[in-house]
Amino acid sequence: MPEEIIRSLTVDGLSYGYRVLPGDRAAGAPATEPVLVIGGALQGMFGWPQMDDHLGPLTDVVTADLPGMGTADPLPPGPSAEVLRAAVTGILDDLDIARVNLFGFSYGAAIAFSCARHDPGRVARLVLGGVPTHIDEDRLAYWHRAQRALSEGDPERFAALAADGLMCLDPARPVHRRELARRYVRRSFLHALTHSAHAADSLHRALADRPDFTGGLSGVPALVFAGEHDTVTPPELQREFARTIEGSRFLTLPESDHWVVLEHSEEVAALVTRFFTDQPLEPAARLPHQTQPGADVPVA
Repeated sequence: MPEEIIRSLTVDGLSYGYRVLPGDRAAGAPATEPVLVIGGALQGMFGWPQMDDHLGPLTDVVTADLPGMGTADPLPPGPSAEVLRAAVTGILDDLDIARVNLFGFSYGAAIAFSCARHDPGRVARLVLGGVPTHIDEDRLAYWHRAQRALSEGDPERFAALAADGLMCLDPARPVHRRELARRYVRRSFLHALTHSAHAADSLHRALADRPDFTGGLSGVPALVFAGEHDTVTPPELQREFARTIEGSRFLTLPESDHWVVLEHSEEVAALVTRFFTDQPLEPAARLPHQTQPGADVPVA
């Protein structure tokens, strides 16, 4: 596979960067437009190897440390949607590409949706997962306790509480590889706290600042998916959001929660790849038939 390229950019005086893995296409033209992956608050440019594996043979895969993420500069206080949209546009302009396939997960879903709404002509297809359209008080309570732990000098307890607040811990609701994902998320949060001065601020922005998921969208083929037991935003609320996107499809993946991209990483990557290459969804491992707009069809 070709070597990756990493480039640095600035937007509104903030430094950030992106990584592009050129598609390994020995047999000619790419199968689809380049794919830009935007993850959660602490998911930077090196956190998506499964997307490299599935999409790399077909097209260019682009990941990023947008402002407030990874090694990028922290975001200043206040609304951030405009500067994040400008940062994404900066990547597309730097790559000199007219249109891109956008995949946004969790906090990244808000950024991707905002970009698609404001400049739909540059988005060939849109996939949004774990869309945080609503976070209830129970989830926010985890975050408030985590903040107190951090202020008391206990980063390990902060990482544990922040991770648990984003997961379904109810033993009556099966989640594939729950404990493995739980340990991984906790370690990731703790690593971020010790290696990034603004990791806690990034998490706070993702959980407490409410992005705008209203206004609908038309003219962009879109897929929205959720974990069956997502406790951050229940699947039924994500389905309602999907209905605001004209012609969208919605599905849930079983035995998973908000961290479906960890618990079913290969299935999610296969799903995204098939959607971005205009293939029927059902041949992908354990995925359903194509659905009607906003329909909720559990993965069989």
